[in-house]
Amino acid sequence: MFVRSRKDSFNIQMLQIMDAFLVCAAFWLASLLRVAILTLLDGTKPDDESLMAMMWALYIAVPFTPLVLERFGFYTWTGSKSVGFSAWQLIQGIFIIGLFIALFALFAKVEGARRLVLGLGGVMMFILLYTRERILHSYISSRRKRGIGSERVVITGSEKEIDELLADLDADTVRDWDIVERFDLATREAGELFELLKRESVGRVIFATKDTPFDKVAQAIEVCELQGVEAWIAASFIRSQIARPVFDSVGSKPMLVLRSTPELSWGLMMKGIVDKVGSLILIVATLPLWIIAAIGIKIASPGAPILFSQMRAGRYGKPFRIWKFRTMVTNAEELLEQIKKEHGNQMEGPVFKLDQDPRIFPFGSVLRKFSIDELPQLLNVLMGDMSLVGPRPLPIYEVEAFCEISHRRRLSVNPGITCEWQVGGRNKITSFEDWVAMDLRYIDNWSLWLDFQILLKTIPSVLFAKGAK
Repeated sequence: MFVRSRKDSFNIQMLQIMDAFLVCAAFWLASLLRVAILTLLDGTKPDDESLMAMMWALYIAVPFTPLVLERFGFYTWTGSKSVGFSAWQLIQGIFIIGLFIALFALFAKVEGARRLVLGLGGVMMFILLYTRERILHSYISSRRKRGIGSERVVITGSEKEIDELLADLDADTVRDWDIVERFDLATREAGELFELLKRESVGRVIFATKDTPFDKVAQAIEVCELQGVEAWIAASFIRSQIARPVFDSVGSKPMLVLRSTPELSWGLMMKGIVDKVGSLILIVATLPLWIIAAIGIKIASPGAPILFSQMRAGRYGKPFRIWKFRTMVTNAEELLEQIKKEHGNQMEGPVFKLDQDPRIFPFGSVLRKFSIDELPQLLNVLMGDMSLVGPRPLPIYEVEAFCEISHRRRLSVNPGITCEWQVGGRNKITSFEDWVAMDLRYIDNWSLWLDFQILLKTIPSVLFAKGAK
């Protein structure tokens, strides 16, 4: 029996909702075409309420067309289907819906049915749905050719076990993977896996380890768990302390997943939409502040760049370039070690924090006080490297200095502009352990409502100048 993964099911539901709207649009266009055709033939404009008269047909076509198309496999293997096969699936589905509508009209003795609307509606349904399917096909194919969107995975197990797993999977599933390495747990240590995940920014580890010693699998699971990397296990059940065990599938092969981060959901999708729309709105709304900041920096520090950029650790530790308004002298990073020696560090752990940092120039302290220096990070949110809410991104060298490997689990979600630490005591907490604990609590209890609460708390923090000192 074919088993569909949660991700595939989620994507199909989104496509079905989109197609339901396209079916509705098809009938609306059909009603407009009917008016235009009859006007051209008769020379007089007929009634323009044909769509209202056919609402009963919409009640059938809109909800049932996506379900019938799913029955014919229209939503599977979109990236690899041929043009003719997609068209044939669509023709079969529309024929079934058309037959059902005709039978309903016959047996229910529906009066005033606009047969031209029904015929044109079927044609428009085919055109719109086929166009949508081909656009998606081209988009997926283009991304695959350019190597964009491939998930970086590590497959663990013996060579034989890995070969058996890959042989059982369909080519379309494996095509979307960027297999970083085939990791043999029987001959290598879990510590090597830790370094591999850290170095290669891996998002998922797949275990094909039915013959691998249990203790080695358990150690490897712990490495994934502590870094927040999903562990997909085709083996016996393994209990974990943090990660939530759920069943999923790769292709048609059942898997046990130990997930210590928020799983794919409508809420997570909405978070992505809020990030994109919210960052765009905030960029437009705060544009005067961008201009004031740019002019002020130029006056305070002539000849120096307005923006400061630095490589930070993103999701799974993947490096990205963060943008901020410059608030320090141009050689601030070179002076860091000297500042640590002369003034110390108010934060225990690998992160540096110092009130009244001498590297900050006067206008820069004003920008920091009202968090105006953070505004360019909205560009990072728009590009997908960051979120509006999430653990603060740390410089690469600070992440490399983590003393506890469990601290890396804060890298399992997109970093954010604001977070619980940002609004709940950033100027009081001096222990990095406490900071990480707040981030992990956020990850373990994530919800859209929690994000909304943090965003609300951020407003008074900014307005009442509770920003960085």
